[in-house]
Amino acid sequence: MATPPILLNKHYTEPSVFTAENLLREARRQKSLPRGQVPRICVLDPDGDIVRWLVATRRAERSLQWACYHTDLYSFAQDDMRFGIVGCAVGASFAVLVAEELFSSGCELLISVTSAGQIAEPKEPPYFVLIEKALRDEGTSYHYLPPGDFSRIAPGLLRTVEGVFTQTAMPLFRGATWTTDAPFRETASAVARCRDLGIMAVEMEAAALYAFADATQKSVVCLAHVTNRMARTEGDFEKGIAGGSQDALQMVGLVARVWMNCQPG
Repeated sequence: MATPPILLNKHYTEPSVFTAENLLREARRQKSLPRGQVPRICVLDPDGDIVRWLVATRRAERSLQWACYHTDLYSFAQDDMRFGIVGCAVGASFAVLVAEELFSSGCELLISVTSAGQIAEPKEPPYFVLIEKALRDEGTSYHYLPPGDFSRIAPGLLRTVEGVFTQTAMPLFRGATWTTDAPFRETASAVARCRDLGIMAVEMEAAALYAFADATQKSVVCLAHVTNRMARTEGDFEKGIAGGSQDALQMVGLVARVWMNCQPG
């Protein structure tokens, strides 16, 4: 069988001609925006529930310097720390596009909190999973890393954020997820195979974000907010109070705090 195009003509150590820095430069020119820095710690909120709740409760302020063509960046405070947050960047390619732009704009730690469908059943949803590795069943990761089954959180960063487990009473597990580009192709056979691999949940961003982080040596932590059983029964997708935003922000704050405590100075 012929090698698929996505695995051909890849030069992993060669820099890209098209860069996030240059894209944002032209966006600033077209929009007459000044150059600005984003907060050191930023959050990806693919569902957009956290952003909507922060805006509705007047806790978030939209950045007037964020030049991205596709998204808005908001800033907010949590646990005496300042964060940036981008909502509705769902899927591997969109999440990595925004991640590239955030890190080129001053981000030092990116925390993704994505909703996920349950595969293993440690308890009733909702709960969180600290994603240690993600099955690469999407396309974006193959542009950053050579072919492989999983992409992983950086080992040193994993050791740092493990401290969260001693600080939270919320249900938090650690393990693997399956990252897919096609949520409506989650077949029974595919789910069964993932269960055999010890995978806990299915989501749409982590494999690509971890591949990007590995290739560029950036700090990315992916959390899965397991909220559903793929709508196989009515009453699914209930995240909790405020669409799960308060619980998600508490988890974000804990991850950020343990990371901050390990930074020099």
